[in-house]
Amino acid sequence: MTDPGVEVPSVEELDALSTDELRRRAFELAEHRRDVGFFWDLIRHLSPAEDIASEDGSSGNITAGIADVAEMVRELFGRDLGDNEPLIRARFISYLRGE
Repeated sequence: MTDPGVEVPSVEELDALSTDELRRRAFELAEHRRDVGFFWDLIRHLSPAEDIASEDGSSGNITAGIADVAEMVRELFGRDLGDNEPLIRARFISYLRGE
């Protein structure tokens, strides 16, 4: 899943970054790849978003463009992640490493 010719940062390098920086990098990569599934996965892991995520259990219902989806997720992440932060950080790191 990694892009050809791109050096993959180590887990340690990524873990040293702030959650906001990890989010910025992961969102930028997902937008570049037009990876709606990545954003949908994040929405499913946010407690306040349970109602959104449980609507039909798939990303097939999303009719907005990738920019709209990314913006919606940015708004959801504009607050304290609380107990979800370690899980979300791990997801960002995994995505950035192409895992």
